[in-house]
Amino acid sequence: MLNSECDPMSETNELVEARSSSGFSPGDSSEGSVVTLPFSQIPSPHKPTSVAAVPAISTGQKFSISQTSDITTILKRVNDFSYTISGSLKEAIREINQINMQSKILSFNAHIESARAGESGRTFGVVATQMNLLSEQTAQVASKLEGGTKVSTANINQTLKTLGQDIRATRLCDLAMTNIEFIDRNLYERSCDVRWWATDSSAVDALTKPTAQAFQYASKRLGVILDAYTVYFDIVICNLDGITIANGRPNQFACQGSSQKETDWFRAALATRNGSKFGFQSLHRSSSLANGAPVLVYSCTVRQDGEANGRVLGVLGVVFNWESLAQTIVCNTPISPQEKPFTRACILDSAGTVLADTSNRLLVEKLKLPDQAELFRIKKGHLLRDFDGSQQILAHALSPGYEGYATGWHSLIIQRADIAN
Repeated sequence: MLNSECDPMSETNELVEARSSSGFSPGDSSEGSVVTLPFSQIPSPHKPTSVAAVPAISTGQKFSISQTSDITTILKRVNDFSYTISGSLKEAIREINQINMQSKILSFNAHIESARAGESGRTFGVVATQMNLLSEQTAQVASKLEGGTKVSTANINQTLKTLGQDIRATRLCDLAMTNIEFIDRNLYERSCDVRWWATDSSAVDALTKPTAQAFQYASKRLGVILDAYTVYFDIVICNLDGITIANGRPNQFACQGSSQKETDWFRAALATRNGSKFGFQSLHRSSSLANGAPVLVYSCTVRQDGEANGRVLGVLGVVFNWESLAQTIVCNTPISPQEKPFTRACILDSAGTVLADTSNRLLVEKLKLPDQAELFRIKKGHLLRDFDGSQQILAHALSPGYEGYATGWHSLIIQRADIAN
């Protein structure tokens, strides 16, 4: 369920606050994958970009909370009108039946008086018989009207219920798409950062002249970079043997001397053809980085003279503070207070592993949803399925990708279908 157990950073807070008026349009990078982007698209490292400063990119018509609330209010009014009309018809039918009963009693009395009058009351008896037939016909019409009213009212109510769920599901799909767009657009910038910083002269010098003084200076330089970027835990430099020789926050994270040789991000960087490409390791906990916090690591080779096609000297890795971004985004999904207790927003990888979650189950749960493969094939849409003990709206959005970068992750918002009742 949605909750407030997140500890957002101010930079990401600004991003979330701006979400109502903007959307990022950032799609399958597996662990250790190599991704290529044109070098001309990489921002300068001397101009740190805040995630809040990313330009808005239109993603089409979306329902805001207020718009959806207005539509829901209208549907509720129509539903109320339906019940009002149904009630009025029931009352009218009841009155007709009362009048009809009185007519039957009058007809019965007329028959008695006609028989008592004998031959002279025969004509009056014919009128009484016709009155009785008319009363029976009226009763039949009233019965049909009552039955038809019940069926029509039930159909109207079911149609309104379905329409209301569809509108709510559409809004949830929009919110799911916005969440993954925020994440992908931000992670695209991380891939830009690592490629620029791998060309820094301090990293090149530390790997070409491996002295304690060079390592210390590189760490100091990385610390200056980290002071300008609140989204990273650390930046590390490794030699070709995978040994960490410098990091930007040595007092906080004592990782120098640790081996990163067997990590996916280190091996992925070494597999790249030149400095315009980068390696990546998906969400994980590292025993030697960031004190075991959940991290993403982007990596790039450090090359001779900082040239994109220079000889490989080592690897630079940026250790991204995943929770500060993803948890803040999902926990601040704009859901009304009435919906929050019945709603869960999360980010999943292709295997269903929870990467971000309002229920705080990241990396400890693998969701198995009804018809999950079918749902994941939908770029943006929803299914109505029984899950977790009740019927749920499963709203899904697949990362659409941004500037050639794609995570391949899935954004989900799961909400009980009957909360409107």
